[in-house]
Amino acid sequence: MGINEWPEDQRPRERLIKFGAAALSDAELLAVFLRVGVKGKSAVDLGRDMLSKFGSLTALFSASTAEFSAIHGLGHAKYAQFHAALELAKRAISEELKISTSLSSPNAVKNYLQLLIGNKPYESFAVLFLDVKNRLILSEELFRGTLSHANVYPREVVKAGLLHNAASIILAHNHPSGSCEPSQADISLTNTLKQALALVDIRVLDHFIIANPHVYSFAEHGQI
Repeated sequence: MGINEWPEDQRPRERLIKFGAAALSDAELLAVFLRVGVKGKSAVDLGRDMLSKFGSLTALFSASTAEFSAIHGLGHAKYAQFHAALELAKRAISEELKISTSLSSPNAVKNYLQLLIGNKPYESFAVLFLDVKNRLILSEELFRGTLSHANVYPREVVKAGLLHNAASIILAHNHPSGSCEPSQADISLTNTLKQALALVDIRVLDHFIIANPHVYSFAEHGQI
């Protein structure tokens, strides 16, 4: 039975309009994006297939074109639409950070970082450069590594901070392994960067470790 044949109060799109997107399950949200299913399967069933194949939204977001298109009913066009939607969400949060005081919306920072680097299959080290009012100037992936390691050079971080005329910065890197607990190396690196940047009058406001869906904040744990 197609979704159009369901009772109106059970259809994902109608429920989203009436109750908001947060009221829908992951499969229902995917169904709204997909719009239609395939022969013998509704869009919700197809959404469940996507989640079943990849195991999580995080893994789905990280899927390659070939992996995504391997599911019957999907293809390059849907893959492009899917990642366009993700990029729009990332840019919308980025705009919020640029026009508001970032420290007053910590959840926006976390959400932005989860979209920015949380789904990458390799370790990525990014920096958010902030002005004197803690508004985002820009974000940049400075270093890219392997599944478990990325080399970070303090000199390059300092150079980038000066280049962008940052008053302060927020550090972030992901843990593709899935644990957001900082290693001793993460703690040592944070202290080294904090000291190096202090020499040029740039403050380190926080260091986030992203392991979707979890986020670890050094500041929240009193480590900055």
